[in-house]
Amino acid sequence: MVESIVDAPQHVAIIMDGNGRWATNRGHARTFGHHRGAERVREIVDIAPDLGIKVLTLFAFSTENFRRPGYEVRVIMSLFRRYIAREVDGLDAEGVQVRFIGDRSRLPQNLQNLMGMMETRTAGNSRMILQLAISYGARTEITDAMRALAEEVAAGRLDPADITEETVGSRLYTGDVADPDLVIRTSGEQRISNFLLWQSAYAEYAFVDECWPDFTPERLAELCNTFGKRERRFGAVAAR
Repeated sequence: MVESIVDAPQHVAIIMDGNGRWATNRGHARTFGHHRGAERVREIVDIAPDLGIKVLTLFAFSTENFRRPGYEVRVIMSLFRRYIAREVDGLDAEGVQVRFIGDRSRLPQNLQNLMGMMETRTAGNSRMILQLAISYGARTEITDAMRALAEEVAAGRLDPADITEETVGSRLYTGDVADPDLVIRTSGEQRISNFLLWQSAYAEYAFVDECWPDFTPERLAELCNTFGKRERRFGAVAAR
């Protein structure tokens, strides 16, 4: 049993990297790694509220991932559909509110329908918010926000002088959710890959060697514990 963390990060965002490499290193097809990665998602989502996490954002599929082989993309889309169908009842019962962030227009219509159903079913839950970033790219998100602001200015509903950082943030996909405190990337890579560029400006980062299928709830608890010991100054002088 993992205990709640003192001074736990309220919003944890995870770049779930390394499914394909994990599989190929074991002599399996890359798609086998995606199946194992989906199982790991269930374990991490189950334990996150017990650690004190209020918002968990998982980077599941980027806009750039559409460049992968067609078969692999189709398998991943099928996994998303299966995940929603399998998990919606349990997540709803556990009080988890599910949101999807990203450009849904590029996704299969049947997947879009399931995403909408899951959001509607869980909309009233408050134990934890789970944001699943699918067909997501931060540059696209920021571009969409800028376009929305420009349209409001052109329509006379917004004065350019009134545009602030808060105004921009409110037009992002995550507009009503606090920014991440901790961003984790698995698989040993040390880059953020177009993920929550605006929102993670002051986040703490943790780059870990484990590929996503090997990232355990205990490892998440360890990273949350370490986060609680960091001094976050947000540009100010350290307290004495």
